[in-house]
Amino acid sequence: LEGRTGMAWKGLRRAPERRLWMLIHIGFGNIVNTSKIIAIVSPESAPVKRLVQSAREKGMAIDATQGRKTKSVLVMENSQVVLSALLPETIAGRVSAGQDGEDTAEDDTGAGG
Repeated sequence: LEGRTGMAWKGLRRAPERRLWMLIHIGFGNIVNTSKIIAIVSPESAPVKRLVQSAREKGMAIDATQGRKTKSVLVMENSQVVLSALLPETIAGRVSAGQDGEDTAEDDTGAGG
C-alpha cells in the first residue's frame, strides 16, 4: 500500500471494499440499513424539528412511527430522515449489539410486533 508520498507502508493492508449490510428493527416491523445511518438523535430540539419539517416538505422523511409519538430521528447518508417510535438509546443499543453479533430482532414498542 502506497501513501501519497509514494512510500510503501509495510505491514498495513487496505480493508476489503465490500460492505456488509446489517439491518436493525426500528419498531413496528420497520428495518433500516445501519451502514447508511449518520446520526440517531432526539426530536426534541428546535434544529431537529426544523430538519424533520424540511425533510417532510421535500419528501425525504420516512415516518416509521405507525402514528405513535416520534422518539428518535435517524439521519441517513442520502439526506433522508427516518422517524421512529423507539428511543435513540434503544436503536443505538441494537446497532452496537448487531456489531457484536447478537440478535437484534426484539421490539420494545409495546405494540406486539
